[in-house]
Amino acid sequence: MKFESFRLHESYFSIVHKSGLQILIFPKKMTTAYAAVVARFGSVDRSFRTEDETEFTAVPAGTAHYLEHKLFDNPDGTDSFAAFSELGADANAFTTDTLTAYHFSTQSNFTAALETLLRMVLTPYFTKATVKKERGIIAEEIRAGKDSPFRRGASNLGKALYHVCPSRDDVAGTERSIAKITPEILYRCHAVFYQPSNLILSVCGDVTPDEVVAVVDKVLSTFPAPKKIIRAPFVEPPTAKKRRVTERMAAAKPICYLATKDPVLPDDPTDRLRRDAVATLLSEALFSTSSSFFTKQFEEGFLTTVYSHSYSGTDRFAFHVVCGECADAKEFSRRVWNYVEKIKREGIDPAAFERARRCLISDEIRSFDSTEEIGENLFLYATEGVGLFDYLPLLESVTIEDCRQLLNELFLPERSCLSVILPEAAE
Repeated sequence: MKFESFRLHESYFSIVHKSGLQILIFPKKMTTAYAAVVARFGSVDRSFRTEDETEFTAVPAGTAHYLEHKLFDNPDGTDSFAAFSELGADANAFTTDTLTAYHFSTQSNFTAALETLLRMVLTPYFTKATVKKERGIIAEEIRAGKDSPFRRGASNLGKALYHVCPSRDDVAGTERSIAKITPEILYRCHAVFYQPSNLILSVCGDVTPDEVVAVVDKVLSTFPAPKKIIRAPFVEPPTAKKRRVTERMAAAKPICYLATKDPVLPDDPTDRLRRDAVATLLSEALFSTSSSFFTKQFEEGFLTTVYSHSYSGTDRFAFHVVCGECADAKEFSRRVWNYVEKIKREGIDPAAFERARRCLISDEIRSFDSTEEIGENLFLYATEGVGLFDYLPLLESVTIEDCRQLLNELFLPERSCLSVILPEAAE
């Protein structure tokens, strides 16, 4: 099936392979080509079963990330990074709450690199010795995260904001949880979550659908019958587990994360995407670096340029967060909430709203200048059940009244949590 955007003068193809693999191909005449194989398996997938099973399998925190690391090992003892390097391709991988992605960019040998990527992802090889060896590497990664004030603040936030949602745990897990991961657990997860019907192949570059499908046919000449995956449900209360969490570390100034949970998770993917568009536009209008809030705090010397804001939404959790390096942690929370209540009373500035919309639309259009951004956005939207061209018209359709309504729904103190990292010398 071909999808076209007459506004952007762009198009891409969506093909369901006979194996069940979803293939997304965005032809783009550029010097680099990008490809990613993505498993709908992330850190929140901690309890699951297939449709022919009655019992759920529970796995330790960090399993999806651990599996990501180990798939670069090959049965012949080689490392897939070396194979990509020999082909002139730059490869990497990452794990999020909801997915695991393996990707590469290259200026040559695209079909060979694509075959290497597919075979790597579809050919698990785990032994007790190799799994144990990787444990030390991942443990060091976990310790490095603990040494970072910003990563520590974000980690503390998740644990304080959520009661039961698995996103409260770090993607990499803990040193204790990864010690429980075995080859058997990794093989089990691979068999369930890396079946072709649960994978997405995303491609962008000067390639044709026929070229891509030919490589897939070669690698997937045989494949197992697809099995529906059932993830164990959980019920997350709408309120925050804790209203504040504080830790002292080696930091120059207090670092604050103020987050609010969004308990509204529409079942329909398009409805979720529209809520994301409304929330993102609202956040940009209220908290961008060009907003009246940041400008005032920065000019007063209260906030530094180490500052961010975002809305993250999936079918299993959603939240908004403002993060800043500031002069006083207690004052940070007070100033944000006073500002929010002022906007609730006086309304969103129409000029700020339209400026925010133009910025987001501009960012969306510019993303089509990069094969990497196109390829990544293709699979990010696909994992949420929507298309690459769906977001822009939704963003254009958002009204100031939509944002006003969400402002009143979303920013409620009982749904919020403040995570603070204080300098060790602070009193």
